[in-house]
Amino acid sequence: MITIINIIKVRPLSSSPLRYSGLMDATTTGRADLIAWLSAQPTDLFADDADFSALVTHYGLDAHRPLLHATGQTVAGPLDELVRINNRPHNGPSLAVWDGVGRYTADIEHHPTWRRAGELIYGTGIMALYGSEPPPHQLILSLFYLTGQAGEAGHNCPLACNAGAIRTLSALGTQQQQERYLAPLLDPDFSTNFTASQFLTEVQGGSDVGANATIAAQQDDGTWRITGEKWFCSNADADVFLMTARVSEQGRGTRGLGLFVVPRRLPDGSLNAFAIRRLKDKLGTRTMASGEIDFTAAYAENLGPTDGAFQNIMRLVINTSRLYNAFGCAAHARRAWVIASTYAAHRRAFGQPIAGFADVCETLSWMRADAAACLASSLWLARLAERDEAHDLSADEQAFFRIAVNLNKTATATLAHDAVNRGIEILGGNGAIESFSILPRLLRDNVVYENWEGTHNVLRAQVLRDCLRLGLHEGFFSVLTARLGGAVVAPERAAFVALSTAEPALMTLRFRRLAHRMSILVMLAAMSEVPALAPHAALTARHLGALPVDAAYLALIEALRR
Repeated sequence: MITIINIIKVRPLSSSPLRYSGLMDATTTGRADLIAWLSAQPTDLFADDADFSALVTHYGLDAHRPLLHATGQTVAGPLDELVRINNRPHNGPSLAVWDGVGRYTADIEHHPTWRRAGELIYGTGIMALYGSEPPPHQLILSLFYLTGQAGEAGHNCPLACNAGAIRTLSALGTQQQQERYLAPLLDPDFSTNFTASQFLTEVQGGSDVGANATIAAQQDDGTWRITGEKWFCSNADADVFLMTARVSEQGRGTRGLGLFVVPRRLPDGSLNAFAIRRLKDKLGTRTMASGEIDFTAAYAENLGPTDGAFQNIMRLVINTSRLYNAFGCAAHARRAWVIASTYAAHRRAFGQPIAGFADVCETLSWMRADAAACLASSLWLARLAERDEAHDLSADEQAFFRIAVNLNKTATATLAHDAVNRGIEILGGNGAIESFSILPRLLRDNVVYENWEGTHNVLRAQVLRDCLRLGLHEGFFSVLTARLGGAVVAPERAAFVALSTAEPALMTLRFRRLAHRMSILVMLAAMSEVPALAPHAALTARHLGALPVDAAYLALIEALRR
């Protein structure tokens, strides 16, 4: 026994000190590669985005390049760092609803980085641009695409809510309402401006808005009082709430809903009659406060006529949010490619950077193509929104726009989810670590985006209903044919005609597949007039059918390499 102990004591830790030293060198080299990857991150996310740059030129936005560069630098630098800190555990929002003497305040506390991030985002002038006439939707949403590359950041969902409120107040608000609510919403100073929220969802009906039960009662002075519960209230600390509530004499369903503006504080400065029950513990968008709110005869003002309010909600609020959603998802996809492509250039395995492996290169090319496709279709729709407000759309284009906004929302969310997932795969085990990169947070945020403003099932059902009831598919396919040619569009047009005669269950299930292909056609049409995006379009076509894996396919992948 003594002999064995002595042998153990004198045995060296390694029979080969040189090999042990080599292992240490490998560790140092591996960490140095990761540090080099961090150093390779763009300092200007606009300058790094050649695909976006081509679209900027195509749409005549070159005069705004200084603003886009400045925003790209802000997002890549200070905003990204602030949002990372704000998303650390225990830095999220919390309720602080009672003051020291027991008065209810409805306050929500945020980490200081949340406010600083808000100052940077609103400081781009993104909401102030709505004060221009006509509003430059493409430029505004281009700024949103850049800020969205930091993730939701606690502010990008509120930006969409602000946009809906601004558009609604501009179109329907009285002069007094515009002075009281619209002017502060346009203020670019986050320390003095208003932010808005939109409270539609109730516990018994999420997308089934017609089931809403919150009641609005008109007063003798013409104002209203709202009583009821709203179940999912994002940006719960907003200054202005856009709300639906039931006007009893208008009947059931969506026709019975009115649209109202509810200020957080009354004209005398006191808190309106509402209470935040709790904040939601969400999978994503965690630094943006979402809550459950009870209203007890809360002061409200109607926006426009109470009858026909649902059409105004869809046109001014929901469609606006769906466009914002699509740009946010395009931002997620692009940032995932930026992180994964730079990582692949610096991460070594089996003696070479992993970017040199064909399957990694293919994955990265899919990510880049899909990100560009999401951005291209969304920018096209933003231009159509501008033309729509100028009453410059043909009947076919109006039909196309109505259908494409909904299809694009589903497709961008799906493709962005896949892109972020693929980015995580490129990073391997590191991809799952919250402190290693932004990718886990982008994935969580994107899951929320997929359900925000309509799930995939709800949006497909809406598109199918609009096509069958109003024949909007004719205009939709006509616009696509003008850009892509009949040979490309004909198979999907024929598929729609065929499914429209099926029994309801089969029709719904067949349309699930067809709707995705229709959305891909929108993306291809959006890229068709931008020569720099030809390789991206060719690779995006894989969503319509398998591409042959041959020399031409390898050339496509090579064309999309960083």
